[in-house]
Amino acid sequence: MFQRLALLALLAGALPATAQQTADSVAPETGAATGAMAASPAVQAALDAKAAGQPVAAQTWMIAAANPLAVEAGAKALATGGSAADAMVAVQAVLGLVEPQSSGLGGGAFLVWYDAATGEVTTLDGRETAPLAATPTLFQTADGEPLKFFDAVVGGRSVGVPGTPALMQAAHDRWGQSDWAGLFTDAIALAEGGFAVSPRLAALVARDAERLSRFAATRTYFLPGGTPLAEGDRLTNVAYGQTLRSLAAHGAEAFYSGPIAQDIVTTVRTAAGNPGVMAPIDLAIYQVKERDPVCVAYRAHDVCGMGPPSSGALTVGQILGMLDGYDLSAGPEEADVWRLIGDASRLAFADRGRYMADSDFVPVPVNGLVDPVYLADRATLLAGGDALPEVAPGSPAFDHALNWADDDSLEFPSTSHISIVDAAGNALSMTTTIENGFGSRLMAAGGFLLNNELTDFSFRTHRNGVPIANRVEPGKRPRSSMSPTIVLKDGEPVLVVGSPGGSRIIGYVAKTIIAHLDWGLDVQTAVSLPHAVNRFGTYDLEEGTSAAELEAGLQTFGYETNLRGLNSGLHAISVGPDGLLGGADPRREGIALGD
Repeated sequence: MFQRLALLALLAGALPATAQQTADSVAPETGAATGAMAASPAVQAALDAKAAGQPVAAQTWMIAAANPLAVEAGAKALATGGSAADAMVAVQAVLGLVEPQSSGLGGGAFLVWYDAATGEVTTLDGRETAPLAATPTLFQTADGEPLKFFDAVVGGRSVGVPGTPALMQAAHDRWGQSDWAGLFTDAIALAEGGFAVSPRLAALVARDAERLSRFAATRTYFLPGGTPLAEGDRLTNVAYGQTLRSLAAHGAEAFYSGPIAQDIVTTVRTAAGNPGVMAPIDLAIYQVKERDPVCVAYRAHDVCGMGPPSSGALTVGQILGMLDGYDLSAGPEEADVWRLIGDASRLAFADRGRYMADSDFVPVPVNGLVDPVYLADRATLLAGGDALPEVAPGSPAFDHALNWADDDSLEFPSTSHISIVDAAGNALSMTTTIENGFGSRLMAAGGFLLNNELTDFSFRTHRNGVPIANRVEPGKRPRSSMSPTIVLKDGEPVLVVGSPGGSRIIGYVAKTIIAHLDWGLDVQTAVSLPHAVNRFGTYDLEEGTSAAELEAGLQTFGYETNLRGLNSGLHAISVGPDGLLGGADPRREGIALGD
């Protein structure tokens, strides 16, 4: 109890008691880690640990997420006896305000939950859906050719029915311990009282200024007076505060019907130059779906995550399943280790491109794709001494046969990830997104950006006369690479992990699991480890890091290489006999806090 009170005292610098009681008060000077205002002592200690490459240690609970203000809100929920589900609601409400380019009420999410009381893993699908009026040619020109990516993204055409508010409600209904309305007070206070614009948000606004300027509401918010927001600017969002007040008072239903829902529809359908087809019925019928988790054995652990419409758990699972028979102990400095990882990834991505989509609409061979016999057979392709000259999808066992063509849909890196372990031992891993940075660039009157998630569908419907599994269909959920993951040992969690990063999420998460289980790295060192990612043949190596030293060796194996920035946002928590360790990706602004 003393530790909880001490942490609450440390966090008191972020929001005063009055903000805990009512959001009518103005939030004080708090822009932890923005560089413009002083961080609370707890946040500063977490920032210092990350800068030193050290994990944050705790005994009772831990949270890691993408912005210190959001982490503080979740930490308060945990410190006062809330569950991991309660903390997630508080975190997501703040993230949608302070990191709007990555996630928010106008987007979707996947959640993986470990229940300490039952030992069960549950996965909830809060992915966006295509409007009922969507057609397979939604992203094609009049002559049947695919639209250019950003021609499809910017405007109402790309907006799917948001799932995040419904997922927040569903998780709280199942596992919440705290009063629902109270979980929004910090976010409301920050929205109405103001917060300091972070360096990352300011840089991304400046980089995307042209697209952000296309719609009046978005332009007014992110480029006031025609000038992009700058680091340290104090930003308020009263409209967002009012939306949160409605959610707090009436639950997620307030989002899917009434004025908020009608405004979303109007914003989508009247987007100048690129309107969409969403209707009120699309919001009214939205449902969060419980899915069967996908679990794959690796190094005597069970790696569990989200199945279709996410490709995350299947593709991460395939990579690890193929590698399980190989010795990776030589470590991350050895090019041959990355040859094995890279070609396992390429083989998994080949299967992903052909077979993985929304299983409510197309039969996905989930069991066949992660069957140990199938993966062992695919793993024999890794036995040579050079890069595979080419890869092709395998032939996993289908429940019944169908012929699919390869997909070519794009996923651009944005998104956010939340990892939480609460005092009862429950664990939550949730990846949340509006897809591309700033989504569709449409801001609803309620103060939140709308997603462009429908561009995760294939723009093509067929290839050489063969249908593509991930094509657009009414009510369908687009395939995702989000990979929220919980790793279990003897039925109990040992690692909670996930990342943003488009389709490279899969490689980021697989690498972090390997780093922790094979190389014995603590979670902070594992998430900080330089990236080497291979999806389709070219090896992406993180520029300015030791990964660049792998280039010559990988080229010797026959790979093309590309030195580039690889902007993951990994957040991980390990659970062991000595307690909890939290790690936050140094490439972004997040932290881990625990007690």
